[in-house]
Amino acid sequence: MKIIGLIIAVLTGALLIYGTVDFPEWADPASPASTHLSPHFIEKTMEETSVPNIVTAVLADYRGYDTMFETTVIFAAGVVCFFLLRILKKEGPRQRLYRHALTGMTIRIRDGEKRPSVLDEFERIDTMWTPYDVIIKTVCRLLIPFIQLFALYVIAHGHHSPGGGFQGGVILGASIILLAISQDLRTAIKRMSEKVDAILSPAGVFIYAGTGALCLLLGGNFLDYSALASILHVDPVTARSHGILIVEIGVGVAVMATLIWIYNNVSSAGKYDEGL
Repeated sequence: MKIIGLIIAVLTGALLIYGTVDFPEWADPASPASTHLSPHFIEKTMEETSVPNIVTAVLADYRGYDTMFETTVIFAAGVVCFFLLRILKKEGPRQRLYRHALTGMTIRIRDGEKRPSVLDEFERIDTMWTPYDVIIKTVCRLLIPFIQLFALYVIAHGHHSPGGGFQGGVILGASIILLAISQDLRTAIKRMSEKVDAILSPAGVFIYAGTGALCLLLGGNFLDYSALASILHVDPVTARSHGILIVEIGVGVAVMATLIWIYNNVSSAGKYDEGL
């Protein structure tokens, strides 16, 4: 099987390299992209989509199919990490560590043993525990809401300024990951559970694809946002701008949830009990 896989990989790589022969020269001003596509996007984007950010207009409108499948690939990566790493079987009794909430003293206790009543004053910590740092913990907890607010701004204004669903989704996901790193994985999971991640990740893809399907139902082409004008009560050009915002929100949701999903599985080796 390894030999067959190697042969397939080599043949596929050779085919891809052979295909590059037909590519135009690097930065060739006479290439089709430079003579047809680029001038149209530069001259007509604002007129056709009412979106000043040409990059966002190209990604979410002119090249909407490609971006939709990029979002699907991100979701698929989260699913693959789940199936490869997630451990659903509960392990046998093992040692757990607890830290006294006031003094910082640590005790050890085995699963299955009766816990003394005084344990109510102790806080469970990870087996591979990083020493408690009140400065890091407090600063991160104060910064996270501002990071999330900025992420929402990046998504909402991605079609008018630099940003968009991918960037905003990464920032949102990073805020939850920062919580997991500065506190612990269990604290982050309390804020966003595994089930929520598993729902939001495909939901983002559904928002994107569902917007395209809605355009079909309204008599337009798939991902032709101008068809949304009848239900948004705006002109077709403004409808394209609103459609871009809708799919960018879908991208942001999918990227955020998948990023957290992958981190939780990778950092805890699929056990969801320790983390980094």
